Amino acid sequence: MIDRRLDVLRALAEHGTVTATAAALHLTPSAVSQQLRLLARDLEVELLRPEGRRVRLTPAAHIVLRHADALRTRWEAAQAELAQQHTATRGTLRLCGVSSALAALAAPAVSLMRETHPRVEPLIVEEESAECYRLLLTDEADVALVLPGPDAPPVTDARFEQAPLLTDRQDLLVAEGHRLARPEGIELAEAAEQPWIVKERNNDTYPLVTAACAAAGFTPRVVHQVKEWYAVSALVAEGLGVCLVPRIVPLPRHAVTRVPLRGEPVPARRFLTAVRRGSAAHPLVSAGLDALREAATPVGPGGGART
Repeated sequence: MIDRRLDVLRALAEHGTVTATAAALHLTPSAVSQQLRLLARDLEVELLRPEGRRVRLTPAAHIVLRHADALRTRWEAAQAELAQQHTATRGTLRLCGVSSALAALAAPAVSLMRETHPRVEPLIVEEESAECYRLLLTDEADVALVLPGPDAPPVTDARFEQAPLLTDRQDLLVAEGHRLARPEGIELAEAAEQPWIVKERNNDTYPLVTAACAAAGFTPRVVHQVKEWYAVSALVAEGLGVCLVPRIVPLPRHAVTRVPLRGEPVPARRFLTAVRRGSAAHPLVSAGLDALREAATPVGPGGGART
């Protein structure tokens, strides 16, 4: 019911160029330009002005976006109120998030919902946090499990309702017999001279690693760009480097040791739930959020601490 061209305008406001907007929305640049031209024609206002390689939103465009956000919130609230007229919660609940959150939080939450809401059909999608926010905005997901980061919108973004869910401490993963494999734990600064394993692009873990290392006073020397935890653990087991590993991530049967980190601040990931503003009262979304909060308990030995 909300004009999708408004989403294109919002994306352009965030990304600054037609090319970047097209990439973010999985459209062609010509499609983005055409949609914005048609929107300006229908509204009978100028929305964009060229400014070098970028475009600048006009005052009229900012007015449109402000009202578009309010319209979307009201529409979500209306859908939620209408859904509350049904006697039983039913329908498809679309959950998205990073792999470790889906395994440790979404999977048990879905299991809980099978008992409490048997007419709800879950759909789980694995994506990095920035893509999860996009899926919410394009109505391709209902609830997202996200990590705050440089590519994520701030918690004050009026388009979303975001709430803390889980604080997940991180340990240092080293090969068995490594000199840092001390059961009493170490300071992260002691790993400053180690080679590190972490993928830089399209990986929510990378900014967390660099921020933790910076707080400890060093920049990690990344020697292998690997993301999937099983592969990371295999490389660590062979002595090819070290990495930070979240406590909610179960370790494969590799020759590795999880070393607790001491000192302040202790590296941690802080998971949030995110939904479109106005949708939290929808019975499907509300049931999903309740189940996630119930599932957000320590997972395994030394699991994350509930927020």
